[in-house]
Amino acid sequence: MESLSGISFFVQAAETLSFSEAGRKLGVSSSTVGKSVSRLEERLGVRLFHRSTRSIRLTAEGRMFLERCRRILSEVEAAELELSETRLTPRGRLRISLPLVGMLVMPVITAFMRRYPAVELDVDFSDRMVDVIEEGFDVVMRTGEPTDSRLMSRTLGSYQLKLVASPGYLEASGVPCSPADLGHHACLHHRFPSTGRLEPWPLTSPTGCPVLSPPVTMVCNTSAALLDVALAGLGIACLPDFMVRQAVATGDLLPVLDKYMDHQGTFRLLWPSSKHLSPRIRVFIDFMADTLFAKKNTNRQV
Repeated sequence: MESLSGISFFVQAAETLSFSEAGRKLGVSSSTVGKSVSRLEERLGVRLFHRSTRSIRLTAEGRMFLERCRRILSEVEAAELELSETRLTPRGRLRISLPLVGMLVMPVITAFMRRYPAVELDVDFSDRMVDVIEEGFDVVMRTGEPTDSRLMSRTLGSYQLKLVASPGYLEASGVPCSPADLGHHACLHHRFPSTGRLEPWPLTSPTGCPVLSPPVTMVCNTSAALLDVALAGLGIACLPDFMVRQAVATGDLLPVLDKYMDHQGTFRLLWPSSKHLSPRIRVFIDFMADTLFAKKNTNRQV
């Protein structure tokens, strides 16, 4: 515990750049802080502060060590908070943002509400890239790789894109046997709301040559609408496997060009990096991770 105390004294001194101010905040004398930091420097074999009669400032080694120490103290604080809250019932408002894939997430959301009735859910369904911190979200669910260093993440599971069409459409227009055949078909495309770009169809060529972009018969920024149009027999759509599972199982849609599709996407939960997670955020993250892509859920009719 002496080492942890020394780390705490060091962090406070580094953040205030004053042994006196650090001592005042910690309830000890400035000399106590200074001696603790000196012992820490002796143990590490490096100088953490440049000292003068009027001020102190971090050395390069001190700046590097400070980031590690902050994480250590944050973990200790989180552990203490977690232990103190083990008997508390998760409650309060939870603001979450989910992609427009209700058939995948709503069974899990309703199950969560039954399990934790004291948690008030404020759900935003959107495919746009929300600013988690600036817009005040507690947790968001998105695809792709996380790029914001201010956020923590947890992988939920993966999905694949599939090309599907109705039996009636394929009977009338023919079944494509290679990606090149799509040039003669009605193709239904998804547009990313955040960028305005069409989502590429992940097709590979049997010859190794580049695959030409399929023609555009319809463009829509919601996959649910494309599913409806495909079910109506008006073209071929590229949709996530969890969206079309039931329709394929009942024969309302048929997969095409499966052997030429090369794709795997990942769903993740993202939340602001902070010193600790409240019980309602922690149980939501754990519940989604344990339930969303569990076997019982992937076999659910979507």
